[in-house]
Amino acid sequence: MAEQKISRRMLMTVAGATLFMPSILRAQTAEPERQGAAVRHNTSSFTQQRWQDHFDDLGKAAIVADTTSRALHFWSGDGETYNIYPTSVPRSDELTKRGYTKIMRKRVGPDWTPTSSMIERDPDLKYMPPGPDNPLGTHAMYLGWPAYLIHGTHDTRKIGRQSSDGCIGLYNHMIEALFQIAPVGTQVRII
Repeated sequence: MAEQKISRRMLMTVAGATLFMPSILRAQTAEPERQGAAVRHNTSSFTQQRWQDHFDDLGKAAIVADTTSRALHFWSGDGETYNIYPTSVPRSDELTKRGYTKIMRKRVGPDWTPTSSMIERDPDLKYMPPGPDNPLGTHAMYLGWPAYLIHGTHDTRKIGRQSSDGCIGLYNHMIEALFQIAPVGTQVRII
């Protein structure tokens, strides 16, 4: 019988695979039924979405912002592109507006003016021009609801958390990419 020598590299590979196996298996199991169909999670724990569950057609493009999994789903109008972006979401249900709207306008280098309810909570808040301290980051897409946006953030600690006053926030490099492919008129659903 041939003797097989176990190398340090082989031992480390097997040990690493053993440590990650439970999470890989969990990522591949189906979640209980949600709205009549089994929903699967990817390894980032984002719940995959189907545009057909939210819209009659793709129109110019479609976005679903899922506040539970803290992910934004984008589909191009031709259905060829499907991207998922991690997001920040509103701090509480009272600040969360859910339903259908669309992108009304877009702006590179947005300025920021706090709403009256924000000033009530924090009287020190003031207008901010574009720049590194601006809470809207480098790009903003304004929705049909007043004071609700999909925008970037310079504070990357906010992504994946309940940290906004109602908006959906993305990393600056991701909002820049989404900004390029989501036209004005893109239908949006916040769930």
